Amino acid sequence: RHAVALAKEKGLLISLDPNLRKPLWPSEAAAREAMEWSLHQADIVKMSDEEMAFMWGLDAEEGARKLLEAYGVSLVYATLGPKGCHAVTKRASVTVNSPSGIHVVDTTGAGDIFGGSAMSRFLRCGKAPEDLTESELREIVSFACTAASLSTQKHGGITSVPELAEVEARRQEG
Repeated sequence: RHAVALAKEKGLLISLDPNLRKPLWPSEAAAREAMEWSLHQADIVKMSDEEMAFMWGLDAEEGARKLLEAYGVSLVYATLGPKGCHAVTKRASVTVNSPSGIHVVDTTGAGDIFGGSAMSRFLRCGKAPEDLTESELREIVSFACTAASLSTQKHGGITSVPELAEVEARRQEG
């Protein structure tokens, strides 16, 4: 909490992936309480549809709107597992499907690969989250969905991170 306070004091963006793992918490109530606090701190949130259902009983679109309106989040990536991602800011909204024809072997790390890939593309834009255009948001999410999908074709987390050339080649295929 101290690190978050210092980052906010310096005007830095706070990015959050709650990455809910129920067995790691003493209770579901404790997990909700910690997630609730952290969501109020974040500027950018990557949250799965399952986590939104856990927190509020909402689907991805409703959960994303709640994060924008009630929590003051600037950019939400509501991931939909193998279906893709619904992403929103106050001025743009996109839903991007994951690439087809993926033979899933292991999903370990796919969410983290999505988050890291989205962040790398977001930072390349050099804009505040709320200033992203629909086209820029679609580009970010498309890249992240492709990288995450490709990662599921290999075992492991770090070992499944695809090379940039592989992601770009798959995106060119359509």
